[in-house]
Amino acid sequence: MSEAALPIFAEGLEKYFGSGDDLIKAVDGIDLRIETGEIFGFLGPNGAGKSTTVRMLTTLAKPTGGVARVAGFDVVEQADDVRRNIGVALQDAAIDPLMTGCELLQLQAVLYGLPKSQHRIRANELLERVGLTAAADRRVGTYSGGMRRRLDLALSLIHEPSVLFLDEPTTGLDPMSRISLWEEIQRLNRDGTTVLLTTQYLEEADHLAERIAIIDDGVIVRKGRPAELKAEVGCPTLFVSVPPDSHDCATEVLERFGEIRPSPEGSLGVGLTEGPSAVSAVIRQLDEEGVQVRNLELHEPSLDDVFAEATGHRLEGASDTQQIDNE
Repeated sequence: MSEAALPIFAEGLEKYFGSGDDLIKAVDGIDLRIETGEIFGFLGPNGAGKSTTVRMLTTLAKPTGGVARVAGFDVVEQADDVRRNIGVALQDAAIDPLMTGCELLQLQAVLYGLPKSQHRIRANELLERVGLTAAADRRVGTYSGGMRRRLDLALSLIHEPSVLFLDEPTTGLDPMSRISLWEEIQRLNRDGTTVLLTTQYLEEADHLAERIAIIDDGVIVRKGRPAELKAEVGCPTLFVSVPPDSHDCATEVLERFGEIRPSPEGSLGVGLTEGPSAVSAVIRQLDEEGVQVRNLELHEPSLDDVFAEATGHRLEGASDTQQIDNE
């Protein structure tokens, strides 16, 4: 597909703040090619450059360098055309707490120039779609966090955009609200909407995205399909918690079973070359060396392993693990 036909295209995209010794490179020359009808996950820790990238692609921030086109339009030279063709639900979106959900949706319809006869109809359709019909006439200030995020999504859809940007849409939500929002994103995608989803949740990116890009310190460090990226990591990772005075000895033992990998604070990690069957041998050799094992965790290859392999550190809060208690 040609660059002009791609829903989202960026090449050498940069955003710097400050100057001289105070120069901060928030986004440092990233490339993106997102296909029509795709859910693309943009994964990374807080401060990595995810939200800054989205703000440039949605015309809310002007790039320092590079080029970007969204829905076929240049984000700088054709910003109005970009805005008419995209939906945006930002993490820091401001919503008037004194208005009702229905009033906000009708106001959004006015702003996008929908015919007056369609304002209430479209608002009711979207409220039903995101499960807020019963709360349509309640002030938004009384909504829970999950309800507000679903309203954010409805507001971004009022004009039926072809490209949807969701900036960490499930941050702070309880598990049930998160799953409900996942299902709605998947329904939108099945209807043909292209979605760029930024998130710091590994499970979310793995569950929703057909392809992902991992960004760290303003640079894309890995890009591809989640299953393929995890397969490149190879063997599972074993994390071992031992007393601080045993770390050196434990490291020497673990090095016999594979490559030492980045690990959460307070533990040691090793990629088990022989796979899960090597766990018992690790325990036996640690015991023979007099190392007290407080806890073991065995991780199958995950997106956190991909991130750790690419950056040398792990995403804070990554915790999809299988624990082996050693009591």
